[in-house]
Amino acid sequence: MSTTDIAQDTINATVWAACDTFRSVVDPGVYKDYVLTMLFLKYVSDVWQDHYDEYKAQYGDHAELIEEMLKNERFVLPAKANFYALHDKRHSPGNGERIDKALHAIEDANIGKLRDVFQDISFNSNKLGDEQQKNDILRHLLEDFAKPELNLRPSRIGQLDIIGNAYEFLIKNFASTSGKKAGEFYTPPEVSTLMARLMEPKEGDEICDPTCGSGSLLMKCGRLIRERTGSRKYALYGQEAIGSTWALAKMNMFLHGEDNHRIEWGDTIRNPKLLDSDARESPFVVNGKSKQAPKQALKPVSLKHFDIVVANPPFSLEKWGHDGADGDPYGRFRRGVPPRTKGDYAFILHMIETMKPRSGRMAVVVPHGVLFRGAAEGRIRKLLIEENLLDVVIGLPEKLFYGTGIPAAVLVFRKKKADDKVLFIDASGDYQDGKNQNYLREGDLQRILDTVKARKSVDKYAYLASPAEMAENDYNLNIPRYVDTFEEEEGVDLMAVRKQREQLKTELARLEQQMTGYLRELGYD
Repeated sequence: MSTTDIAQDTINATVWAACDTFRSVVDPGVYKDYVLTMLFLKYVSDVWQDHYDEYKAQYGDHAELIEEMLKNERFVLPAKANFYALHDKRHSPGNGERIDKALHAIEDANIGKLRDVFQDISFNSNKLGDEQQKNDILRHLLEDFAKPELNLRPSRIGQLDIIGNAYEFLIKNFASTSGKKAGEFYTPPEVSTLMARLMEPKEGDEICDPTCGSGSLLMKCGRLIRERTGSRKYALYGQEAIGSTWALAKMNMFLHGEDNHRIEWGDTIRNPKLLDSDARESPFVVNGKSKQAPKQALKPVSLKHFDIVVANPPFSLEKWGHDGADGDPYGRFRRGVPPRTKGDYAFILHMIETMKPRSGRMAVVVPHGVLFRGAAEGRIRKLLIEENLLDVVIGLPEKLFYGTGIPAAVLVFRKKKADDKVLFIDASGDYQDGKNQNYLREGDLQRILDTVKARKSVDKYAYLASPAEMAENDYNLNIPRYVDTFEEEEGVDLMAVRKQREQLKTELARLEQQMTGYLRELGYD
């Protein structure tokens, strides 16, 4: 079979059908991690086997030579730590334990890339039921992934994107069936496309998503650079608080060939891990004894800066880390501490502080309350406008995001702006209706991008507001204050309505007369 015979839809349908093994037994929010991890294991096993067969054909029985060459693979698989060995023993008890051992062996053999990736997932967990049920479920899962359609060898599929696309397809489908939890790991693809295109990523850019979820938004930025320049000269950085989602992002990166990434696991506000220096004011360990570092050896630790910062943070997070904000060592809350029960501005201020001084630009998804809530948030908003950091406010349609029907907005900030104004765009009316979710069409995206580029007011769609106008509105950025979308109703022509009414009365009388005639013919007088 040639690579052109491989249909993405077929692979997508097959991996999605593999989820039937879990349905009605395990919650989708739980089994998504098993299915996505098995897809990763199958992929690295197929690549390994494919290359082994190539070397075998080339070098025959020189086992030691083949073994040495396999040590240089992108991922090294220890003996029996692969999908095929697990599949061969699928009818024996202990499938969960064997899969866990294989994953940990693969992690140990590739510790630089996969450290802790499989730490948060256990196929031997009681979440899959008692021992017999668990063994049966995992046997079916191994058989599902052994189907010919999921032969993921490079010699068959030819390109890496097919696997990455299948993984992304699964994440998107899990998001649409996971309710509120979906927002934790996935941004709708057309919204991440919009944000990436707004940022205009360039070759050489360092790009960060401090709440990266599955990493899809980050990868959209990288993909845009590759499509426009053919270059892979860029770096992706991210941080994710939820361990299983962080692991998902790591696997997503590798399956898309994005090896030049650094995704950290931890809470971005309480414990930012993307720092500019590894030097810390902690004691050195010398000959087993701690010793204070000399002052000249200490470097102040600061947040790392990026050309592009994008994020879809959790909306209005209640427990975001308010208690430690006053003493934040990175000075992120110098414009004010956000409210205790709403963390939106905590994420915005973190992102602001991580933009590079000259080239820094950022796009963030926020609930509309960020635009007009008062008190501490109002004061922070005023300062951001006075510092001329806010560039564009885009109101999006409702029901775009998984797990919430509320409309959201995208805020664009830039360290270096062309003017001191803010462009407001009301894009809430441009979308395609969906059964559960609405969608932005390509035309809707392009209209937003063209308007941002033109940076001019557009009747009933966009308005370029001056600092004085925003001050006059007390720095309330609610979009209807700037973009008037009111449509005047056409006047009513009373004479025309009267004429139409008379026509309808005449027609009704004619029909009544006709009906009476029919009834009479049938003997109903």
